[in-house]
Amino acid sequence: MKAQERRDAIAGYLASADKAVPASTLAEKFGVSRQVIVQDIAILRANGCDVISTSRGYVVDGGGLASRVFKCRHTLEELVREAEIIISGGGRIEDVFVSHRVYGRISARLGLTSVTHAEELYRSLKSGASKPLMSVTDGYHYHTVCAESESALDGIEKALRSAGFLIEI
Repeated sequence: MKAQERRDAIAGYLASADKAVPASTLAEKFGVSRQVIVQDIAILRANGCDVISTSRGYVVDGGGLASRVFKCRHTLEELVREAEIIISGGGRIEDVFVSHRVYGRISARLGLTSVTHAEELYRSLKSGASKPLMSVTDGYHYHTVCAESESALDGIEKALRSAGFLIEI
């Protein structure tokens, strides 16, 4: 199988999958290394295929994923803890947005899939180069979170509530 044929087959396989597919599963299915799969995914993305990485594998265009918006409030110092709760519960933090009284909705795509990503975001914001969106709304902000199931989102919601981060909408 040629590289382009394999990438087309990967995109088709992911689009028809009912849950996230790990790179190791794709590697075994297509008879290549995991690294080749990672490179193929990068090429698919560069060519406009909306492949999303989750903590459990790859999906196309949100295929097989449930999503929910959570309204949260915390300090900048608690940003990594919030991300740990979401990611360890099987979630992916797609974005952050605030509802500004004058400007309306202001958002930024995050795509956080690991605590390392959250730590990098925290260090960048802590350096003072930019302010977090939540700073314009006294810490209030929203996240769109994707996970493999509604029950995973229920667990994330419960954990955020328990940590005191969740604001009831």
